[in-house]
Amino acid sequence: MAREEDAIEHAVEKTVEATTAGLVPPPRAGTFSPFRYPVFRAIWIANLFSNLGGTLQGVGAAWLMTELTPSHQLVALVQASATVPIMLFGIFAGAIADNYDRRLVMLTAQVGMLVVSAALAGLAYAHMLTPALLLAFTLSVGIGTALNSPAWQASVRQQVEVHELPQAIALNSISFNIARSIGPALGGVLISIWDVSFAFAINAISYIGLIGVLLWWKPEPRPVEPSARRPILPAVAVGIRFCASNGPLRRLLIRGFALGFSLAAYQSLLPAVVSGNIHGSELDFGLMLGLFGIGSIMAAPFTGSLRKKLGLEGILALGAGMFVFSLSLVAEAHDILYALPAAFVAGMAWVLILTTLNIAVQMRSPNAILGRCLSIYQAATFGGMAVGSWVWGAVADWKSLSFALHAASVFLIVSFFGLRLVAPLPRPGEGVVKQT
Repeated sequence: MAREEDAIEHAVEKTVEATTAGLVPPPRAGTFSPFRYPVFRAIWIANLFSNLGGTLQGVGAAWLMTELTPSHQLVALVQASATVPIMLFGIFAGAIADNYDRRLVMLTAQVGMLVVSAALAGLAYAHMLTPALLLAFTLSVGIGTALNSPAWQASVRQQVEVHELPQAIALNSISFNIARSIGPALGGVLISIWDVSFAFAINAISYIGLIGVLLWWKPEPRPVEPSARRPILPAVAVGIRFCASNGPLRRLLIRGFALGFSLAAYQSLLPAVVSGNIHGSELDFGLMLGLFGIGSIMAAPFTGSLRKKLGLEGILALGAGMFVFSLSLVAEAHDILYALPAAFVAGMAWVLILTTLNIAVQMRSPNAILGRCLSIYQAATFGGMAVGSWVWGAVADWKSLSFALHAASVFLIVSFFGLRLVAPLPRPGEGVVKQT
């Protein structure tokens, strides 16, 4: 075990730029400079279409559940079923990403999600889905996402130079949110003119492009210390121990869980709000999600400059305040026109919070255990979302949708200021891994 700790400390000091040496001449760092790397550009484009398909499936599953059951909790569990696997299996996926070829890990996950999504489309077309079966399929896709995500995020260091990692992470966030701006409106149209099976089928097809790019990409082997390659369970233990003993990372994980718990109220209850309080259609639901995505896109390019001006604590305070506004407005809206501004602001807040946390964790994680650190962060944040989705759905069934959304706002305010005292975010430069 001592040799394991020595390997980690050694990895902190070693360069990771060797994994990308010679890809392209060093570009000037800028918001869009990572696009100069052919591999990053190809994966980004393919991932954009895959994200678009995933958004279509998410819209279809959420709306279908409102038609299958009147239970707010079951509607909220659609969101929870997509995030629970990240909480339960994400840490193991991180160890897999560190121990094995990350490209092959991503390929395995993408092929698995293609098969599951195709089966879901077939059952939806045959009108054979029940609430339990729908949750089982979204849970299965979530397992694929849990396996893919740490490997995908950690592989960014094999696609661009280390000094452009923040820009690459921000661009990946933009890709996801472009899909969120286009996908929901497109999903609403597809569902209204056909049915949810069409949206599910397009999602299955969307995996093919990314699978093709991953088959084409032949990255240089990652330099892995022999002593750092361990069986999965001991490898997981090393990652957990490192994050638990590292003060800056530990505080980031705590804050991520609390923020995820509060933010889940918006995402999980929105389908019920649109179909219930607002009496809207699937097109209205798509419009709300589309504006959420547009807000995310508009905020993403400014996260870097805002982070430098406001610091981690300041930018998360800004995002939390914007989310409180959105939750409060959606709670009282009974017309789609009054709810639309809330969706736009929520999208901006979402990307400010999650992109900032993601970058903060990546910059404080040694390359040797990067996948495990990222998976533990995701387990904390998305675990908070999964638990929050269940809790806020139960509160909505107990009282009302409006009460649950207001309660989430209050919890967000209280937890943010309370944790700012007991788990302050890292100061500039604190705990940042030196990449030389």
